[in-house]
Amino acid sequence: MKKLSSFLLAILLSGTPLLAQVATGSAAAPAVDASRITLVIHGGAGTITRALMTPEKEKAYQEALEKALQAGYAILKKGGTSLDAVEATVRVMEDSPLFNAGKGAVFTHNGRNELDAAIMEGSTLKAGAVAGVTTVRNPISAARAVMEKSEHVMMVGAGAEQFAREKGLEIVKPDYFYTEARYQQLQNALQQEKSAGTPDVLNAPTKPEALPKKTKVKMKNGKKSKPTGAAENIFTEGKKYGTVGAVALDQYGNLAAATSTGGMTNKRYGRIGDAPIIGAGTYADNGSCAVSCTGWGEFFIRATVARDVAARVEYQRIPVQQAAQATIDKVGQLGGDGGLIALDQAGNVAMPFNSEGMYRGYIKADGKSQISIYK
Repeated sequence: MKKLSSFLLAILLSGTPLLAQVATGSAAAPAVDASRITLVIHGGAGTITRALMTPEKEKAYQEALEKALQAGYAILKKGGTSLDAVEATVRVMEDSPLFNAGKGAVFTHNGRNELDAAIMEGSTLKAGAVAGVTTVRNPISAARAVMEKSEHVMMVGAGAEQFAREKGLEIVKPDYFYTEARYQQLQNALQQEKSAGTPDVLNAPTKPEALPKKTKVKMKNGKKSKPTGAAENIFTEGKKYGTVGAVALDQYGNLAAATSTGGMTNKRYGRIGDAPIIGAGTYADNGSCAVSCTGWGEFFIRATVARDVAARVEYQRIPVQQAAQATIDKVGQLGGDGGLIALDQAGNVAMPFNSEGMYRGYIKADGKSQISIYK
C-alpha cells in the first residue's frame, strides 16, 4: 500500500504544475521572465479621422500616449508589478487635458466634472472602483485605495471623496478640472438640445459650476469674451467615447487592468458608464486576460464587454484577438460603438474598435513602442 501511494504521488508530480501543487500541498512561485513584460493603453475612441486632426494636435496626442507608455514601462522594466504599472500609466493620462479623464474630463449637464475609475488585479481578482467624484485629482489611485484599504469594491460621490481624503490622496478644488475646450463641448451639446426642442434644456446652466474664480475675462471690441483655457484642444472623440485605460503583464506573469473617465458630455442624473463597473469596462484575470474598454458605456454595460472577452478566452479557449473582436462585433450588433484593449498571459495584444479611430499603443520588453490613432 505504501509503494502504491508513492507510485501515485510520482505520477502526480510528473503531471501538470497544478497537480504537483495539489499533491505536495504547496504553490510554486511564478517563474520570473522579464522578456514577457507588456503594456497596452488607450486614450478613447470615437470620430477620430485625419480630416479632423491637425499635425500639431496629432503630435500632441502621440507625445502624451508615449509619455504614458514610458511611465508604465519604466516600472515593469525595473521588476515592478502590473498593478503599479497600470496605475502610473493612467495617472499620466488623467493629468493631461487631452483626454477625457482627470484634468481633461467633460462637463455634465449641470456644469460639473464627475469622474469614474476602476482597477483590477488578475492574480487575486481583487478590484476597486470610484464613481461620481469631483475633487480627487487622480481617481485611478482612489480606485486602488478602495481595493487595498477597504472591504468594498465600489464607492461613489461624497463618500468616495471622504474615503480618498482619509487615505491621504491628493484632493483638489472642482475648478482644477476646468478646461475651456470641454466647456465649449458642453455649450455645443446644450445648443443642439435647444435646437431639437429637448424639454429640460431651459434648465441648463449658463456657466459651469466649476468655473475658476481667477479666470480672467478679456475684452474684445468692447465685449466680454469667454474664459480662456485649453481652447486649442478641439476634441474629436465625441460626447460618448472619451476614456483612458491600460492593461499590463509583468515579469511574474500577473495581469492588471485600469480604466478612468469623465463620462459623457452633458450627462444627467448622476449617470455612470461602464468604466468603473467591474466586468463591463474593466476586468483582469490571470486565467484569461486583462481588458479596458472605451465607448458608448450603456452598450458596454449591457454586453458586459470586459468579462465577455475574458470568458471567451477562458471557456471557448480562443485567442485573445479573436475573443476581443467577437465582443466588439457584438456591441456593434446591439447598436453601440467604441473599442477595447486586451492582453493575455502570453503577451498577446488585442486592440479592436468599430468607431472611426481609437488612441492606442503598446510597448513590450524590447522598449519599442507602437502608437496608432486612425483605423
